Amino acid sequence: MAVFLVRLIGPRPTFPFDMTDAEGAVMARHFAHCQALAEEGAGIAFGPVLDPSGPWGLGLIEAEDEAALDAILARDPVITEGHGFRYEKIAMPNIILRPGLASRPAADVS
Repeated sequence: MAVFLVRLIGPRPTFPFDMTDAEGAVMARHFAHCQALAEEGAGIAFGPVLDPSGPWGLGLIEAEDEAALDAILARDPVITEGHGFRYEKIAMPNIILRPGLASRPAADVS
């Protein structure tokens, strides 16, 4: 198995601050897709990154190889529904996780 960092790039630099209703709906389906990946064990972590140069979505995904990762990403509603999103993929040859990380609830940082 391999771990990949994936960056979800929105359809424009101002996304998600000006998302349309249709984009909001597809993002809800995207979140459900990510939640399912986490529950299945392929998803390690997901979340928005408020990068000053432009926000993007982060995913850490475990997959057999890049072809398997591509199949996972191809099923994401933000890709299948064609709203202009795209993924960038970076292989991570080694990863260290804090023990018990997966069993802890997410913190509310709002």
